Amino acid sequence: MRTSVYVASVEGASGKSTLALGLLDALSRRVGRVGVFRPIVRRDAQTARGERDYVLELLIAHDATSLSYEECTGVTYDEVHADPVAALDTIVQRYHQVADKCDAVVVVGSDYTDVAAPTEFAYNARIAANLSAPVLLVLSGAGRTAAELSTVADMAAATIADNHGTLFAVAANRVTDHSPDEVVAALARDGVPAYALPEEPLLAAPSLADLVQACDGRLVSGDPALLDREVLGLLVAGMTMPNVLDRLFDGVAVVTPGDRPEVVLGVLMAHLSVSFPQVSGIVLNGGIPLPPQVTRLLEGSGATLPIVATDLGTQETSAALTGVRGRLTAGSTRKIAAALALFAQHVDGEALLDLLDVARTRAVTPLMFEHQLVHTAAARRMHIVLPEGDDDRVLAAADLLLRRGVADLTLLGDPIRINAQAASIGVDVSAATLLDPASTADTTLADRFAEEYYQRRKHRGTERAYAADVVRDVSYFGTLMVELGLADGMVSGAAHTTAHTIRPSLEIVKTVPGVSVVSSVFFMCLEDQVLVYGDCAVNPDPTAEQLADIAISSAATAAAFGVEPRVAMLSYSTGTSGAGSDVEKVSAATALVRERAPELSVEGPIQYDAAIDPSVARTKLPGSPVAGRATVFVFPDLNTGNNTYKAVQRSAGAVAVGPVLQGLRKPVNDLSRGATVRDIVNTVAITAIQAQQLAGGGA
Repeated sequence: MRTSVYVASVEGASGKSTLALGLLDALSRRVGRVGVFRPIVRRDAQTARGERDYVLELLIAHDATSLSYEECTGVTYDEVHADPVAALDTIVQRYHQVADKCDAVVVVGSDYTDVAAPTEFAYNARIAANLSAPVLLVLSGAGRTAAELSTVADMAAATIADNHGTLFAVAANRVTDHSPDEVVAALARDGVPAYALPEEPLLAAPSLADLVQACDGRLVSGDPALLDREVLGLLVAGMTMPNVLDRLFDGVAVVTPGDRPEVVLGVLMAHLSVSFPQVSGIVLNGGIPLPPQVTRLLEGSGATLPIVATDLGTQETSAALTGVRGRLTAGSTRKIAAALALFAQHVDGEALLDLLDVARTRAVTPLMFEHQLVHTAAARRMHIVLPEGDDDRVLAAADLLLRRGVADLTLLGDPIRINAQAASIGVDVSAATLLDPASTADTTLADRFAEEYYQRRKHRGTERAYAADVVRDVSYFGTLMVELGLADGMVSGAAHTTAHTIRPSLEIVKTVPGVSVVSSVFFMCLEDQVLVYGDCAVNPDPTAEQLADIAISSAATAAAFGVEPRVAMLSYSTGTSGAGSDVEKVSAATALVRERAPELSVEGPIQYDAAIDPSVARTKLPGSPVAGRATVFVFPDLNTGNNTYKAVQRSAGAVAVGPVLQGLRKPVNDLSRGATVRDIVNTVAITAIQAQQLAGGGA
């Protein structure tokens, strides 16, 4: 059954794109094909100048959508003005072309740029009724009391009813004057849930690029990519340097004349300092260029902070920049993360979809699996330590994880270097804890770790001096944080080998009682299902006993992440059709699994085709509860497992999430040294979920 929802507002600047994005993200965890539709888009003349509808571009950029911009549009404002009835016919026709390709559609109403608000909202209500799409009404709470919002909601509800539409839910966004709970109480109606989202300054903040356009500026120094960074306020630096430093705040753009080089250099130093906030940029006004000596100094320093020049005077520059309002666009990754976190915190997305009667599909796409990981991790925030705190990919992932509220983070490394590196690539990790194992500032913690390591390893000849030295290594330091309860899990490997990540865990954390070996699995996300492959990363040639441990651990990992475990012990032979030491090892391992975990569905030895294909299974192992339906595939050795997962990944277009380590008493996970930011985010989410499980039954 196809489902749609119409996100509409009675006015502009309500922030309905935040609600639409949150709905889209929630739907992506429940259905496989999510569509977006914009019934009315900007004028043709604007489009011809390249000014496409930024809300639609934001939504179609989401991983869950696959339709083009053109497919997701209805009509222009000009067409509505010319013939509203004909425009409505076109809208309905275009909507159904989208809906026929999707399981659910998020429809986003118009933006109040061309016609009077009452007329436009009534037209939106008519569209919603003709699309059979219930309305999620979004109100601007900025400067309004709870009573005023209730009055506006009543008027809008009456308009929806007059046009034969259905009010599905009400959300007050950008609430400033009252607590969200008061607003929810004022807006609640029988059968119509209400939500309130507080003002989030970041979402309304313009980017530095917006300011450049407003003052007709030009970039004279710094990284052009950082022009997308948001500006949270302006500081006109007409005072002396110490007073400028006292007035800096996070996200500020400093406006100063070009003949004040001491301000430019002082702000740059503050931006890179761990003791001062990060600055978004510097605007040089007055048309005065920096002295050539300063320009040469900037060029040689590698400074990335954008410095913009404008010919406007101080007053003109301030007037041009003040009041520029930012937008939530496809390129504003920080705003997107903040918007999704705001929605998740204040809107019960799952309950909302239940009211829409959005049935959860049995198919699980790669995107659904990844989004569910992040959602589950964020539901109960755990503390994860990242030893490679100065790696660009780790920093970018940390920024996203912190903004989405996925986990609390500790980054290991020199705080000065971490902050400088974060500033240079335009990310914010100020919400993370920074610890430097090599610093004398953390001597107390290092001394505690050294004594702990010495006591645990002295029976193997470890001396105190060696223990004091080894715990300064970031992998050992992070592992001891996990073991001693200062963190719930660790993720490393972006810049270190697998051995460097795992060795401390084997020495300190140890394996789960009854499990002899640490192993790994990959979640192989195929087009419509998730399979579990183990072991593809750790054990070169496991014994029968170790293979049994890997199978039991892999089944437990599968179950923890919502995959019903049906275990196939793979071999080049199915049943009793073959012989040899390799087949005997798998046979013995299968027998051990049945002995140790009689509740598990397990089959082996079995060939891959018989494990995955029901038609082959009926021929080779008729009546088997696993053959043809396997979800957990245990490979006999690393050579087979590693090559198979890579072959499936490349040839079938599968998304491989992992490796996920298993068998340890506490969660530690390894990254590939080629890991992307997305890989790191997924692995941190997985580690957090493992920690949730250990802490007591998950989220």
